[in-house]
Amino acid sequence: MAGRVGGRVGGRVTQEPVTVWARAERGARGPTPVHSHAELATVAIELADRSGLSAVSMRQVAAGLGTGQASLYRYVSGREDLLDLMTDAVTGEIDLDVPLHGDPIADLVALAVRAKAVHLRHPWLSDIPPEPLRLGPRSVDYLEYALRAMAPVRLPGRTKMETIALMSALVAQFARAEIQGGRASTDRQAAQAAYLSRTASHGDHPHLAAAMADHAEAEPTAAPQTLFEPMMHRVLTGLIADDITAADAEPPLGPEPR
Repeated sequence: MAGRVGGRVGGRVTQEPVTVWARAERGARGPTPVHSHAELATVAIELADRSGLSAVSMRQVAAGLGTGQASLYRYVSGREDLLDLMTDAVTGEIDLDVPLHGDPIADLVALAVRAKAVHLRHPWLSDIPPEPLRLGPRSVDYLEYALRAMAPVRLPGRTKMETIALMSALVAQFARAEIQGGRASTDRQAAQAAYLSRTASHGDHPHLAAAMADHAEAEPTAAPQTLFEPMMHRVLTGLIADDITAADAEPPLGPEPR
């Protein structure tokens, strides 16, 4: 949630929305801040890692910092700002120093694998309400890295951004499925599989029966997490493979990984 800063236009006071990243951690007036955005994010992440996203509130974060809830409004405008801080902080755990090899599909799949590992480490991350521009400094670095990986792809910038957004959504969905699959009981999973198999075998769903037969023959013991890389590779190939330039036709823009 964006906060607001005041201004004056034609003698009239206005309120303009600002993100938490535009909110100065230290104002021009008042006492020196005791805490920082990084400290708020650390406490909020610890709460979410331990008890889930619902445990993150202004009151609980303030208690974790040993301060009053009202004092947090010097740093953030509300809980949505906390979510922005948390999301950006854990995005910083994705290694962006990995060199790119010039194959956009392989480079993006490798990036997606590293991003999914962060989701699995912080299960609450997949529960953050998606917003197209929930971007902080580390998230911008992630976006820049992904776009640099796509430098050889002949697509408009907007389409590249949409591709990265789709990739991020798939990462979150696969991570959520893997986490929830790990929590589901073996008996429940077996019962669900048996029901689907019986339903398909009745003859009313021939295409489903054929698909299940092919799947059973190809990968009878495949775990859900093993499907992520090949599925991501397949999706990205369908989206961008036809638009990749020759390796020496268009070198990536920008600096090498930091």
